[in-house]
Amino acid sequence: MTISSKNIRLRALEPADVELLYKWENNPDVWRVSNTYAPLSKFILANYIKSNNADIWENKQLRLVIENKQQVAIGTVELFDFEPYHSRAGVGIVIFEHSERGKGNAIEALELLIEFSCNTLGIKQLYANVAESNVASLKLFEKLGFEITGRKKQWLRLPNGWEDEYILQKQLV
Repeated sequence: MTISSKNIRLRALEPADVELLYKWENNPDVWRVSNTYAPLSKFILANYIKSNNADIWENKQLRLVIENKQQVAIGTVELFDFEPYHSRAGVGIVIFEHSERGKGNAIEALELLIEFSCNTLGIKQLYANVAESNVASLKLFEKLGFEITGRKKQWLRLPNGWEDEYILQKQLV
């Protein structure tokens, strides 16, 4: 599956992406936003890729690779906790390549995912969980029409204490 716009493309994970995911998922700098706490093996990631290509209706999640216009993988965007009955899903995004941040890639990727979620999957609303200190992500989601609808107090454990997490929602229909 490929979803594209002028500057980026969203595509399904491929078996060849194991090395890429291994590099990205095992980067401790990203663990805080991805809720990862330990390194992942290539075996686990290969199995994840194999199962991720199943239908979203079965897995309740969909992770797509974000590629720039040179078709270089720069990050991932995903739907998770897909709930067909209530017509909602969580959304997450990470631009792993620092050189690709701040260029509008995240906005464009989320716009594509929102359009796909609404027009193809018939999702009524999306939500995101964002740490209070993740100002860039809060601005990104708010720019795309997500509203802060809740705050989970001392939700995220950090090395030096606890941090609140916001819930943001966007109605699509």
